[in-house]
Amino acid sequence: TRTYVENDLTDVYQGDVHYARDAFEGLRLMDDIMATKRGELVIDPAAEEKKLQRKARHERSRRIAAERKAAATPVEIPARSDVAIDTPVATPPFWGTRIVKGLSLSDYLPFLDERALFMGQWGLRGTRGADGPSYDDLVETEGRPRLRYWVDRLKSEGILNHAAVVYGYFPAISAGDEVLVLESPTLDAPVRARFPFPRQQRGRFLNIADFIHSDAVDVLPLQLVTMGQPIADFANTLFANNEYRDYLEVHGMGVQLTEALAEYWHARIRSELVLDDGTVGDHDATDTKRFFDLDYRGARYSFGYGSCPDLESRRTMVDLLQPQRIGVELSEELQLHPEQSTDAFVLYHPEATYFNV
Repeated sequence: TRTYVENDLTDVYQGDVHYARDAFEGLRLMDDIMATKRGELVIDPAAEEKKLQRKARHERSRRIAAERKAAATPVEIPARSDVAIDTPVATPPFWGTRIVKGLSLSDYLPFLDERALFMGQWGLRGTRGADGPSYDDLVETEGRPRLRYWVDRLKSEGILNHAAVVYGYFPAISAGDEVLVLESPTLDAPVRARFPFPRQQRGRFLNIADFIHSDAVDVLPLQLVTMGQPIADFANTLFANNEYRDYLEVHGMGVQLTEALAEYWHARIRSELVLDDGTVGDHDATDTKRFFDLDYRGARYSFGYGSCPDLESRRTMVDLLQPQRIGVELSEELQLHPEQSTDAFVLYHPEATYFNV
């Protein structure tokens, strides 16, 4: 946000810090910066005054928030939230990991979130009022035709033939704010790995570990999916050739196809986890489009997000899954390569939901 950039970042960076709300304002900003360096642009005093006023308001808000926090009554953090502990334990089809290659696009394409692709990645926006096309109009005239074009082209060139998955089921128990992965599915087994999680400081005081049994061996599913390197290479070639619209579309497709593959495999895991009355997947919505509204039991989490912000735990997940077997490596910056790859752990507890700590 503008406030974050112009205030918080300005405080920690010695050079000039500027905010642009989109790429076009960014271009104008760079033009102004270069013009200033050449002595061709005079700084607008009114704009600078507005910037100072925003900073003053931000400082006042931060001071008031700090004063309120200091005056607040200390909150006693419980050892555990009110998440139910008497839920049934699922049985996995196997322990350890498996690799899946040769996935068909037709399997996971139905899990593609078109709205996230068309609006979020491609930037299709309808016109308010009656002066232009609506978002639905743009979906029919631009979104879906371009999607069909790229699917056909990328399939014919073999770029979508490299999707792969490594996933597995690991015996685990919870201990306080940690999930312990065990060497074998017995309570007295040695601990193989640890996943520490932070607890909410207000509200329900949730912690990821609350959704894993502490008095019985539970199952912790892990997954990592990738679209492979070719789609990233193809997008980068488009960029190098100044074909920016095509680059934007292919890159966005790569991102959302990766998410579609992850969602598809999450559904596969739910269908493989057996409960006394069937499988976890038996609680899924019948329409896969409802999955975008999380209309199924449990949730899929990735490290670095609100419920589990410690990205360092990705090292532990990678150690357990060994994704180099499908061509995926973890960088020193804790990023997965190829770019169009994503990992997650799965919770099947009926109360498992997304939350911020």
